[in-house]
Amino acid sequence: MSKSKPTIALFTGDPAGIGPELVEKLLNRSDTADKANIILIGQKNSFAFPSYVEVHPWSGLDAGRFQPKHAGKENGKYMMEGLAEGVHLVTSGKADAFCFAPLNKTALRLGGMESEDELRWFAELLKFDGVCGELNVLENLWTARVTSHVALKEVSHLITPEKVAEAILMIHNALKNAGTSHPRLAVCGLNPHNGDNGNFGDEEIRIISPGVALAAKQGVEAEGPFPADTAFVRAIRKDNGYDGVVTMYHDQGQIAMKLMGFEKGVTVHGGLPIPISTPAHGTAYDIVGQDKANIGAMLNAFELACKMGVSHRDNYSLSA
Repeated sequence: MSKSKPTIALFTGDPAGIGPELVEKLLNRSDTADKANIILIGQKNSFAFPSYVEVHPWSGLDAGRFQPKHAGKENGKYMMEGLAEGVHLVTSGKADAFCFAPLNKTALRLGGMESEDELRWFAELLKFDGVCGELNVLENLWTARVTSHVALKEVSHLITPEKVAEAILMIHNALKNAGTSHPRLAVCGLNPHNGDNGNFGDEEIRIISPGVALAAKQGVEAEGPFPADTAFVRAIRKDNGYDGVVTMYHDQGQIAMKLMGFEKGVTVHGGLPIPISTPAHGTAYDIVGQDKANIGAMLNAFELACKMGVSHRDNYSLSA
């Protein structure tokens, strides 16, 4: 393996979905081998592995055929084992970052995953109790959120100045690790028209503005809160735009990001001690085996893993 390139642990994801197709397309690109050394976590009978990849020996390598388009217990277990292998490759120093193809949450639940989502499962596996959260990436625009997979009625009770500041700090650090030296961040308000000075809600005054100020005390600059319906318009301006947007709840950012580029978006598991990326879309059971799977998000997730892997490797070598 070349020491000048990052080493990426690459998992094919849900064997019943489009994951193996996406990874096959990625590995067959003429430029993939130039970007990274690859340790492949996959299944022998899924596709012909290119000679340049290192095939990881694991329990799923010789797994039997899975039923396509079916979310079952067996593919759920397979995915959990593959995810654990990817994490171990990075924590053991054999890989610099982990990238995986789409997963199916129903199958993961049936397979034994009891955590809220994969991010929390990764945190438990890593025995990490610090601040972490999903970051969504669309080319040069990143988003973080203060609350995630919770009922909308709970959001106003869950946001605090400390949590707003934590989300700002998390996306700031992630952007720096991905190569943005001085991240510019915008923060969304919660209420219509940013609360209109308290007429439509006062969370912007009581919670969000103090959270922005608290982040500033920790050396992280962010602007806002801005009305959520204009924050993304501000962010994508060619002049004086932003590198990242901090939202208050899941759909406040996800709707905008998926409208701008559903087949290009990437999810980064931010805040964890190792870099992990995956396409932001799902397993697309409806098009499995039809050669219709768009490689865009998988390619972006891989390239982002390469960038974060270099930073992780360099920081690890400095601290070792």
